[in-house]
Amino acid sequence: MTNVKTKMDAVINNIEKVILGKTTEIKLVLSAFLAGGHVLLEDVPGTGKTMLAKALARSFDVDFSRIQFTPDLLPSELTGINFYSPKTGDFTFRKGSLHANIVLADEINRATPRTQSGLLESMEERQISVDGTTYKLDSPYFVIATQNPIETQGTFPLPEAQLDRFLVQLNLGYPQTDESVNIIKNAVTGTPLEKLLPVCSKEDFTGLSAAAREVFIADDVYAYMVQLAEATREHESVALGISTRGVISLARLAQAYTAIEGGEFVKPQDILLLLPYVFAHRIALKGGIKNRKSAIASVLEEIAAAVKPPTENWKGA
Repeated sequence: MTNVKTKMDAVINNIEKVILGKTTEIKLVLSAFLAGGHVLLEDVPGTGKTMLAKALARSFDVDFSRIQFTPDLLPSELTGINFYSPKTGDFTFRKGSLHANIVLADEINRATPRTQSGLLESMEERQISVDGTTYKLDSPYFVIATQNPIETQGTFPLPEAQLDRFLVQLNLGYPQTDESVNIIKNAVTGTPLEKLLPVCSKEDFTGLSAAAREVFIADDVYAYMVQLAEATREHESVALGISTRGVISLARLAQAYTAIEGGEFVKPQDILLLLPYVFAHRIALKGGIKNRKSAIASVLEEIAAAVKPPTENWKGA
């Protein structure tokens, strides 16, 4: 996995020219990218979500599309539409905003459920259907969706079916004081994003993604992930626990994260590190708990403490 680490270190260093102090978050986004998943960024405005998406697209030299989700956004604006040309007498397909390699769905919870569902097929199947015709989307295809956790008026919460399509949910948070000073200085003195040059390509992505899938996972580690998921289903505070698809998502993310770190096999501690980012948004709690995030965090801490990690032969030796 040396080649993966070398390439990813170059991408991380490139992105960190505009996103400072967020190495862990950048690695998680890159891991989801290599694993073929999608990311939901839940954070307040001005923390660098759009900048991160643009920097990733520039680093891989791929097509980028930003969609501002609003209540009046139509599904056809995402997928595309067939329009009639009087000159030719034929219908011509005009591509929508989803036809890109990296798509930023900004404030996704401000669009209606009908429009939100327009993303489902593209995220899961890497294709869209318009008037009975299916159009394959180019690879790589990566959706970064954002939502503001503070402003809820006029929003449409994402249903469980759509939340489950996101491999990872995380927040960037505010930078430290020194990092904030450097970010502001860079913004005042120039436009660092415009100066970013590609350090990888589409062809590189194909090879890197394939290499990540070769990272070894021992049977004991597979069993550990399943036991953690089963514990969420049995917890007294949980109404809906982690499905098999959630465990598959954790395994794929762990492979990609391990490859980025230069490892050859997934370790139990990697599973614990990645657990909250994959499981938290997939868990539904019983009752009307107001502070959902802290409650789920407590549940996952209890589960992580109760389920013993493998201690022997987990390397597959």
